[in-house]
Amino acid sequence: MYLHLGSGFTVSAKDIVSVMDIEKASTSRITREYLASAGKAKRVISCTDDLPKSFVVSLDKDLTERVYLSGISADILRDRLNRAEF
Repeated sequence: MYLHLGSGFTVSAKDIVSVMDIEKASTSRITREYLASAGKAKRVISCTDDLPKSFVVSLDKDLTERVYLSGISADILRDRLNRAEF
């Protein structure tokens, strides 16, 4: 199953490590540093033209970490994952 993140971006549900609310998670210094580090390493992919509501961390087949910024709320993304059948 694939999870739609917005603007035509999808990620395999089995590759997802975490789905986070960007506003809540950004209050943590560690999370801000993580997102900044991922951005500098060019591992961040924006799936929205608006302000992101969530971010999804995934590992590709070659264990490359990717961070997707999504305009869809973390609650909705988690709900879609919970309803998915693998």
